[in-house]
Amino acid sequence: MQNGLLVGLSRQVALSRELDVVANNIANINTTGFKADGAVFEEYIAPTARIGGATGADSRVSFVRDRATWVDLSQGPIERTGNPLDLAIDGGGYLAVQTPRGERYTRNGALQVNAQGELVTAEGYQVLGEAGPVVFQPKDRNITISKDGNISVRAGTDPTDSVRGKLRIIAFDAPGRLQKDGASTFAAPANVTQQPATGIKIEQGAVEKSNVRAVLEMTRMIEVTRSYSQVANMLSQQSDMRRSAIEKLADVLN
Repeated sequence: MQNGLLVGLSRQVALSRELDVVANNIANINTTGFKADGAVFEEYIAPTARIGGATGADSRVSFVRDRATWVDLSQGPIERTGNPLDLAIDGGGYLAVQTPRGERYTRNGALQVNAQGELVTAEGYQVLGEAGPVVFQPKDRNITISKDGNISVRAGTDPTDSVRGKLRIIAFDAPGRLQKDGASTFAAPANVTQQPATGIKIEQGAVEKSNVRAVLEMTRMIEVTRSYSQVANMLSQQSDMRRSAIEKLADVLN
């Protein structure tokens, strides 16, 4: 196959990958705590392929290679809900939650209480406090979450506050290395160190929305789709030219 066709194919593969990333971002515009993804591509210079059989350095053929995806960890807009179990983290930091796959971290503060009285995420993961899972008693009412994460309630007819724990808010020395493990949860690799989250505030009755910028993502989708179509047209034209040349050569030989 001609080098031009291979270059075009590599570009189409890269554009297809970028379109998948953009589509996933758009699909999660309304997912609480979701962090947008971006695609990274790089130039790959083939060690043996040459343009027209030339041997100079400038004759090498350049392809597109899908290198990686990256996560935009910037804070999304905070939206008031009025639900006392909802919380948003204003600043850097993550809620620690217990999942079947181990401890994970999230900024999705749309919480609820399960049948066992445990504070859990929408997926049912236990929300961890500094002393373990946060558990409420059957008669607990008037749940209050302070700016620093302390959780207090009124137990039955007792007019005084009772403490049910303090949220475990985690920061990381290299948050860019966190790996997505679900729509809004992250796993921390072994080479990422936990550290106390400082300078944060917990906003009760609010959630952090997705940080996906809808207009930007829609624009990217249009650009990627157009680029893919342009490459497809170019490849189609090259294929037609090659077929025409072969047909003319066959006529000459006959």
